[in-house]
Amino acid sequence: MRYLPVAVAAGLLLATPAGVAAQQLSPAVIIIVDLDRVVNESAAGKAAAAELQAKAAALNARRNTLAQQLQTEADAIQQGQQNKTLAGPAFEARVKAFQEKENAANAELQRGQEDLARAQQYVLQQINNAAQPIITQIMREKGASIALAERATIQHSGSLNVTNDVLARLNAALPKVSTTPPPPQQQPAAQPRK
Repeated sequence: MRYLPVAVAAGLLLATPAGVAAQQLSPAVIIIVDLDRVVNESAAGKAAAAELQAKAAALNARRNTLAQQLQTEADAIQQGQQNKTLAGPAFEARVKAFQEKENAANAELQRGQEDLARAQQYVLQQINNAAQPIITQIMREKGASIALAERATIQHSGSLNVTNDVLARLNAALPKVSTTPPPPQQQPAAQPRK
């Protein structure tokens, strides 16, 4: 009786139509896209990179200016303390004012860094949004069922890479993007519970 389940299973396999048992999926057609090249070498990406680099340089210049102003103020406070011309409440008021300036400078620089990061993300978003339909169109043309980012592959044949096609079409469709993102969305205030 132990052999009965094996015999039943073998009988079921033999009774299965050959077409169903041998049914296979058609081979996948794959295309590869180097998304880094799309961003960095596209006309929109190059123009945006130049603008973002200028914004980063301006932020760095502002950081240096604020650091120099704060250093001058700190040196003056230290000199006044050493010369005994700045003591007591006047010293405390000057230190407090310095700390407020330092906090304001740090907050300004933090906002600048956040704005720059948002601008970079906005550029990437615009390029990606424009590239996706182009990649879909190329997939249809090549009969591809999968598009992979080049970074996701270990090895691949160069004939699978369609990055140049994507770049050419993207440059025609999107020659420039904005580096000024929309303002960040404000989170709605929590409604008080009743």
